[in-house]
Amino acid sequence: MNSRLYECRVLHARFAPRSHRFAYGLFLLAVDLDELPALHERLHLFSVNRPNLYSLRESDYLPTSAPLHNASPATINPSASAAAAPAPGTASLKARALAFFAAHGVDPGMITRIELLTLPRIFGYAFNPVSFYFAYDATGHAVAAIAEVTNTFREMKPYAFGPADLLPSSTAGGPGTFHRRVPKFFYVSPFSAVDVHFDFQLRVPTENLHLQIDDYVGNERTLTSHLSGPARPLTDARLAGLLFRYPLLTLRIITLIHWHALRLFWKKVPWFTKNARPADQRDLYHPHHSLSAHQPTRPSAPPDA
Repeated sequence: MNSRLYECRVLHARFAPRSHRFAYGLFLLAVDLDELPALHERLHLFSVNRPNLYSLRESDYLPTSAPLHNASPATINPSASAAAAPAPGTASLKARALAFFAAHGVDPGMITRIELLTLPRIFGYAFNPVSFYFAYDATGHAVAAIAEVTNTFREMKPYAFGPADLLPSSTAGGPGTFHRRVPKFFYVSPFSAVDVHFDFQLRVPTENLHLQIDDYVGNERTLTSHLSGPARPLTDARLAGLLFRYPLLTLRIITLIHWHALRLFWKKVPWFTKNARPADQRDLYHPHHSLSAHQPTRPSAPPDA
């Protein structure tokens, strides 16, 4: 099977206006979306769309049938999006991902396989600061990707990458890296403005994982987040061991987010509230109620991030 997991080390380092850094260990599932039924049957500790020690609910991801808040005026290819969109209520996660790619100018007909890198639900609790999708053609080459960012208010914003964003590897036969710098227009942290730029460097996963997201204010890099680690087999024995190595991981991650936010507050790093600059919070799903009075939420095909 293509599905596996990665044991990773995460580094967060802030450079301005105050330095602050921390690192911790975690693991990510890397699941081939076509293999979800087989994983559900094969593994005892992991289920799909049902409770278990570890579980993955397709409804937790890419809520593209939900209204899009403060949508940008135009999409890259709305007609392709409409043609690829699955019927409401019947869409598998793979079908929603294909429709999202179509809306962003990627021909879904060239995609044969999609891999999702994510944290599973653990004892039913889910929190994913960011999940990644890598799409492959019939030859096994990566052709597109998505970074699906979620904040602590449970708002979600996906960022799309197409073939033009794939840089060749510096080593012969290497997998290449999706690279794109885009305006964030999303409230991720009270200590980072919503209009800074995300700089994504997403190396196509192989035996090792290397993903990096930086914040830029103009040409100054103010924050980096780096995720790396080796691939491991996705087995019940491995999942059982991870329960003890990373206990209550999803709960621990959201606790760490709030703990380090408190430390930044103690360091007197400037901060702003969720409802500040609502017009600059665009193209997101599940908007927090603090935004509802400021900007309309309307149905829309996913816009260009």
